[in-house]
Amino acid sequence: MDLKELAVNALSQNRKAALLIGGAGVAVLGLGLGYKYLIKPEKAVRVGVVSQLLIHPLKSGKGVSVALAECQKMGLKFGELQDRHWLVVKEDSHMVTGRQQPRLVLVSLTCEGVQVCLNGPNMEELRFPVNQPDNNVINCRVFGADIQGRDCGDEVSQWLTRYLAAEETFRLVHFEPQMRPRKPIDLEPLFSQAEQVAYPDVGPVMLLSEASVKNLSSKLDKDVTVERFRPNIIISDCEAFDEDSWEEIQIGGVRLQRVMSCGRCIFTTVDPETGIISRKEPLETLKSYRLCEPSEKHIYKSAPLFGQLHTVKKTGILQVGDVVYKISR
Repeated sequence: MDLKELAVNALSQNRKAALLIGGAGVAVLGLGLGYKYLIKPEKAVRVGVVSQLLIHPLKSGKGVSVALAECQKMGLKFGELQDRHWLVVKEDSHMVTGRQQPRLVLVSLTCEGVQVCLNGPNMEELRFPVNQPDNNVINCRVFGADIQGRDCGDEVSQWLTRYLAAEETFRLVHFEPQMRPRKPIDLEPLFSQAEQVAYPDVGPVMLLSEASVKNLSSKLDKDVTVERFRPNIIISDCEAFDEDSWEEIQIGGVRLQRVMSCGRCIFTTVDPETGIISRKEPLETLKSYRLCEPSEKHIYKSAPLFGQLHTVKKTGILQVGDVVYKISR
């Protein structure tokens, strides 16, 4: 190859390199402009403060107030206490809730170390191990879906049967980590396919503001408390029903995504202090001013809306006193 050919080849290679570098530069510039004009930065606005955290270990049982909790994908957890991870069932393995047995709301399930403590009015405390690997695993029926639960034993069954004083036998089951969860989407299409729960009605986290409860109480002859509505996260320092518009919120390191409102049923008429069901209030009053828009009738039907159901986009620790931020873009 003579000197002239070498010079031509070198010039050709340099042109290719220049074109490649130029093209890369344009691509980087394009990405930068795309981020600036298409991907809007997040904006966090303070909307309230966490005033209370409630874990309901036993479905329909008494809530346990905690100062801090792990917010996991399947709900709140504190030590061995996990939200709606214990369930009362009948002998045919169908779930039992406060709708059928209102006095369940007076049953307290707590943990001390690896021991479960079961308490109820006029009942002696019963203790049993959290983990009982030799006990049977039962296929339970929860809102038409099958889900497993580890039977907690005959002694617990006798305690519950005696407490509820009904003409049938009740058993207690515990959802364990290796068991297959339920999918909320099977009950409510607004949830994503990835979401999973144990024994909650549908969503892993329910949020409600103190102001909304106060607003409802102002329309009733007798005040109601937040415990009647069984939320996990209670918010203060906001206006009534502000929580309806919080599509995405940040609390500490936890990120929550609103999925839908909580449609209310006859269970709201069970007094959490007495375990007596009225079948009227506050449900009738809620229906007078908290029904959905006509366009959402196919979702909520005639159920009044009170509180918001969230999924967990980012897990972390929640604490009473944490500031709540509404995220927008």
